[in-house]
Amino acid sequence: MHILQPKHSKLRPEEADKLLSKLNVVSSQLPKIKSDDPSLPTGCKIGDIVRIERKTSGGKIIYYRTVIP
Repeated sequence: MHILQPKHSKLRPEEADKLLSKLNVVSSQLPKIKSDDPSLPTGCKIGDIVRIERKTSGGKIIYYRTVIP
């Protein structure tokens, strides 16, 4: 992982369920990330939800993406 690359981490199933219920969406409604993206952590499968943490001057911003083929 490069120093400038945002941190990507795979959510556990219970974390994903909690997130989806909090946002009141299904995983297909989240933004997408391709399964061959080099920034994905190892072990990610299609349908997994990935948490992306980007550091900014104002703090940390968190994004979520669903892995697609």
